[in-house]
Amino acid sequence: MVGVGDMKLARVPGEIVVTHALGSCIGIAAHDPVAKVGGMLHYMLPDAAVSPDKATKNPWMFASTGIPLFFEKLLQSGASKSRLIVKVAGGSQMLDAKGIFAIGQRNHTAMRKLMWQQGILVKSEHVGGTISRTLYLEIGNGRIWLTSSGKEVEL
Repeated sequence: MVGVGDMKLARVPGEIVVTHALGSCIGIAAHDPVAKVGGMLHYMLPDAAVSPDKATKNPWMFASTGIPLFFEKLLQSGASKSRLIVKVAGGSQMLDAKGIFAIGQRNHTAMRKLMWQQGILVKSEHVGGTISRTLYLEIGNGRIWLTSSGKEVEL
């Protein structure tokens, strides 16, 4: 299980990597079907500049520190950037009906910018709205799906 502000890599076929409570946070699931390695990142905020001390202690909290490190760890584990299948969920507007902070939208924008900088394509995403999501990745076959409000959605 991947907690809030956390990351996990896995390489045991059949293992399910899951993160719960994706509200304004973003979950990124990535899988290399040849190397049979994958992982998931669950970050909370777009930019580590708001709290460099927290980013030093836990880089997974922020898109700006977590995303580059997540892909660095995946590549070190044998994944190839050209083979990675990347899918994204989250970025809701939770507890902010007027959109004053727009954390979910800012998280999504930061993710798109960092993916572009990393040269990584997002194959599909399920973002926005006002719902909470749970994101799953099955290592080996690379199946990525989510559940929300009792419904299951393939990504």
